[in-house]
Amino acid sequence: MFKSGFITIIGRPNVGKSTLLNSIMGEKLSIVSCKPQTTRNNIQTILTEKDFQLVFVDTPGIHKPKHKLGEFMVKIAQDSIKEVDLILFLTNPEDEIGKGDMYILEQLKECNVPVFLVLNKIDENTQERVAKTLDNYSKVFSFAEIIPISALKGKNVDELKELMVKYMHEGPKYYPEDMITDQQERFVVAETIREKALRLLSQEVPHGTAVEIISMKKDEKGMYHIDATILCEKDSHKGIIIGKNGSMLKKISTYARQDIEKFLQTRVNLKLWVKVKKEWRDSSSMLKELGYK
Repeated sequence: MFKSGFITIIGRPNVGKSTLLNSIMGEKLSIVSCKPQTTRNNIQTILTEKDFQLVFVDTPGIHKPKHKLGEFMVKIAQDSIKEVDLILFLTNPEDEIGKGDMYILEQLKECNVPVFLVLNKIDENTQERVAKTLDNYSKVFSFAEIIPISALKGKNVDELKELMVKYMHEGPKYYPEDMITDQQERFVVAETIREKALRLLSQEVPHGTAVEIISMKKDEKGMYHIDATILCEKDSHKGIIIGKNGSMLKKISTYARQDIEKFLQTRVNLKLWVKVKKEWRDSSSMLKELGYK
């Protein structure tokens, strides 16, 4: 019997949703950063094995929005829980359940599908704190399964995968076997560049940045030539992104190119520019242009 279904990973910003997805897939598909609210679109990722196909929706973290981009991120996170077969509620060990998690759990009570409590980052916490967290959550919500993991170290991720398959129903193969994401290559390339900016830039700059792919062409030798623009909201940010004598922009470009080459499995010539677009996160037309629609 072949099983299949759709799974959403939901939780507050920065609890490790993208890291978990990457660990399950064994591929770097969803950008990972130590800064919260990294994921902006719900990336569909497909894991196909002999007897099953799991389609994951990796959502932006639910948070209180401060601009139209934030409203967009929260809306697609909330929409993603309505039409799936299984929900992974991801959180981290805490002494008490925070308001953000309680807000999410209240929404999940309206769902008619199984919800797993997945407690991430157990490798960074004591056994006592992990046990206390599991006990606290089990008292406020009826979870179908409870599993502590370390997405970064891969601990209990295979066990989580087995449990997910157990809860899937008999179903079709929605996507071809060799397909691992429904996102276009240009989107993945743009997100990879944005991840490097998130990692390398100072705290106040990153969430005011976006990446626009100007052109992406493959030559007769199979090499990609990519021109992209990093958008920022302030003139002062532009100088920070470029860096002294272009050093920061060069660093972003070098690290991004290495990951893009792994993803595209070929050589890449990447050229980056920086442009100021004031208050782009509150511009409906700009958000649509960048794919947030």
